[in-house]
Amino acid sequence: MPSQYQPQILGWIGDLVKGGNSLTDADDRLLYANDNYCAFIRKTKSDQIFYSFIFIISMFLGSVGAIASIDLCILIFSELKDKEDEFMLIIIAIGAILCIFAMYSTVVPGLYQNLFTRRGSPIIFNRKTGKVYINESYFFNFKVLRNPLTFLHPNKKRIKEYDWAHLQGVVVHNFSRYSLNTTILMVCKPHSHKTIDHILLDPLRVGIGSYLVWGWVNNFMCANKLAGLNDGKYKWEQETQFKDKIIKGQGWPEWMVEAFNATSQEELAEIKQRHHIKQ
Repeated sequence: MPSQYQPQILGWIGDLVKGGNSLTDADDRLLYANDNYCAFIRKTKSDQIFYSFIFIISMFLGSVGAIASIDLCILIFSELKDKEDEFMLIIIAIGAILCIFAMYSTVVPGLYQNLFTRRGSPIIFNRKTGKVYINESYFFNFKVLRNPLTFLHPNKKRIKEYDWAHLQGVVVHNFSRYSLNTTILMVCKPHSHKTIDHILLDPLRVGIGSYLVWGWVNNFMCANKLAGLNDGKYKWEQETQFKDKIIKGQGWPEWMVEAFNATSQEELAEIKQRHHIKQ
């Protein structure tokens, strides 16, 4: 049965159900939680180092392959003799194009994502206002076609506020022999299944592990006690330490940091009005 969220994302396994009493485990991804909001890390330092290394190797091999293919195309073109040479030229040219496209769409964005992610790129969930906040590398997104000029700005970020009500979870796999799964938040138009954006929630887990963070977040947003407020790296009374170590100096807007702790829609509106943020 296909996903109800359209357009579907590549590698879809299943749609996830919202609600409390979910199977849950914060694992080492939960940074901090209090009665208002929680923060999950999305990139561990070990993963960043490992995948940066993989993408650097991939970029080197891809560059060598593309350059060699182009050189070979030039050589064959300069000495065309028959249709067999023409066919060989076409095959090699297609290979070069595919290699360049893979570099552009996957390898370089993947490298940028891992090299330029700071402090794990936390995602913030406020259960009192129903808002979700991200401050992440532009290359965290799931675009395939990007303006080539964006590659000249590796530190480019997107900082956004979302409504929890408009976010729906899906699980996708990475097509590897290890069957690692990733949880994606699909951002939908209100009252529809039309997706307009994607947010990485929990990357590269084995089997049922890919469902546990989603379960914890759902329990938290439903104020279910299964989501313990002391499950994170920083305990609930260590909010100051959490903000100093993880939030400070990362470009979070001042109003948004205040909004983490907003206890109602009215308080959130007052914060936005005070900072001249359009509703």
